[in-house]
Amino acid sequence: MKKTQILHSLLLLLTAIIWGVAFVAQSAGMDHVGPYTFNCARSLLGGLVLLPVLAVRERIHPGCTMRGGRRTLLVGGVMCGAALFMASSLQQIGIQYTSVGKAGFITACYIVLVPLLGLLLGKRCGVSVLAAVGLALVGLYLLCVTEALSVGMGDLLMLGCALMFSVHILVIDFFAPRADGVALSCIQFFVCALLSAVPALALERPSMAGLAAAWVPVLYAGVLSSGVGYTLQVIGQRGMNPTVASLILSLESCVSVLAGWLLIGERLTGRELTGCAVMFAAIVLAQLPRREEKPQRTVGQEA
Repeated sequence: MKKTQILHSLLLLLTAIIWGVAFVAQSAGMDHVGPYTFNCARSLLGGLVLLPVLAVRERIHPGCTMRGGRRTLLVGGVMCGAALFMASSLQQIGIQYTSVGKAGFITACYIVLVPLLGLLLGKRCGVSVLAAVGLALVGLYLLCVTEALSVGMGDLLMLGCALMFSVHILVIDFFAPRADGVALSCIQFFVCALLSAVPALALERPSMAGLAAAWVPVLYAGVLSSGVGYTLQVIGQRGMNPTVASLILSLESCVSVLAGWLLIGERLTGRELTGCAVMFAAIVLAQLPRREEKPQRTVGQEA
């Protein structure tokens, strides 16, 4: 393996670690602010972090941020931001009612759901994906359904979050070839912040005292998870096999379990750990390239 590939693999691994630990930051932030307030502050910071990145890229390659036209960029940014708002809202609300580790693995269902939703757009779905769906269902059963055959509200919200992240990925997949990726991400963060501000002001009445108390989780989720994480993903995927990149990034689900254990003392039962293992096997299987098909491109994350 070339040195550049090793470096890019390490950058993607660092991205997965940042995203996995972000679940802990999101959970800790709920001790001081509401979910919409947290997402508003996080998304606003994420957009602000990308502004200097855009300025540097525009200076090096004039006109690159407007690739595809202003209208396409704005429409794409608004649609991506709206989908991100729905997904992140469900995730942030749901993480209050479930563990960090379970949240990470259930959210990672988007890797399995994206090919299924692609069927609605006329895209083929291989045998390996269907097998991955079956494995994912078994994993979700072990992870979410108790012996009393009940499912927690937090788990259901996380499933909704995974579905919306799947929609978000498909929207990005449509607009990414038509507009600059970094500019698209920057706009989506600001749109998500604006949409989050409405319910935050109406339902939560955010205060500076609450934000000040939650500044570490908000700063981590906004600057590292959103701004830095996205930039590292873009750099790390250059010249990398998309399938390998997807598998490395999917390690965020495993990191979320370890982070929950090491940082806030969360424990999963043997049944839940088995569910995590089956879910991870489904994630890996869903990313294996199919015959006579190009490997799927990784188009974004969502923690």
